[in-house]
Amino acid sequence: MSQREWIEKDFYKELGVSSDASTEEIKKAYRKLARDLHPDANPGDAKAEERFKAVSEAHTVLSDPAKRAEYDETRRLFAGGGYGRGGGFTPGAGGGFTQGFDLGDIFGQAGAADGGLGDLFGGLFNRGGGGTRTSRPRRGADVEAETTLGFREAARGVTVPLSLTSPAPCTTCHGSGAKPGTSPRVCPICNGSGVVSRNQGAFGFSEPCDECRGSGSIIDDPCVDCRGSGIQNRTRTLNVRIPPGIADGQRIRLAGQGEAGLRGAPSGDLYVTVRVSQDKVFGRAGDDLTLVLPVSYSELVLGTTVSVPTLEGRVGVKVPPGTADGRTLRVRGRGVPKRGGGAGDLLVTVKVAVPPKLDDDAVAALRALQEAEKTSGFDPRAGWAGA
Repeated sequence: MSQREWIEKDFYKELGVSSDASTEEIKKAYRKLARDLHPDANPGDAKAEERFKAVSEAHTVLSDPAKRAEYDETRRLFAGGGYGRGGGFTPGAGGGFTQGFDLGDIFGQAGAADGGLGDLFGGLFNRGGGGTRTSRPRRGADVEAETTLGFREAARGVTVPLSLTSPAPCTTCHGSGAKPGTSPRVCPICNGSGVVSRNQGAFGFSEPCDECRGSGSIIDDPCVDCRGSGIQNRTRTLNVRIPPGIADGQRIRLAGQGEAGLRGAPSGDLYVTVRVSQDKVFGRAGDDLTLVLPVSYSELVLGTTVSVPTLEGRVGVKVPPGTADGRTLRVRGRGVPKRGGGAGDLLVTVKVAVPPKLDDDAVAALRALQEAEKTSGFDPRAGWAGA
């Protein structure tokens, strides 16, 4: 993709959000579009596949705060038509030229390693007629994916297969773009830099080389399978290891498993967002597991030991005599595994289960207990503020 094409793309329009949309709004819009347009949901639909690519590209830029800021600034600077084949500046008030900013600084700030705006625009303006930067193949885009795990799978850790359809290195040319047995050659016009320079008055300008389209190399005999791009759309299955204790909404980064870069450039990364479903028994508070244990009134008064479930089996929990309803008992080391080793605790909250119906003997026993409590002087509301 040329610099001009990148500038003219409206990523906000692709996602259907406003230019002042929040990060969460952008993420929500992308997820909905990605689900609707994913090739797995639209087999054989070329238009849906192209839209899926465009939406993924837009999300890659707008979901990264640094890239989004540079994209917004670049669009603002070039909105007046300041970038074109002639390489002129945007006319300012009074017929002069707007020179109050240094485009080289703006473009040079992007990290070269991540294939961002620094690679796209770093050689566009050449200050003082100095040497041009060597053009490098552009890094592949990052890819977002989601997987849903059961509560206990997430707590214990699990390996899950993840099916992805995305650009990947061509298996025929191994990403070079050239027919097997041949190699790309250095562009004779730009000597491999990808840009050509010229002077216009007091300014020096660099623009993409027309001969090699800014890549720095020429393929005389393109690979028939990828048509010289070095990448193909294909479906692959990755076995993703989910570490123990991962929480709902956390992301896992798999370096180099994103979209392939053009002509052998480094691949982007894959970011997997983990969704954790609720469990019928357990809850979670940080690294601690929580559960509610139903008990009878007599068990709280007299005390008992109850077998309760854990992630690895069961454990006996001792309920001391006279335990109050709602008290939480702690079983150490039976919670969620921690990344640094060890585990959190199991927090067991006791809750009295009231029988819906009693036979005559049970009612008589409770009446006798009620009278005995009065005789002993026990008052459940002693000290209560509402008394």
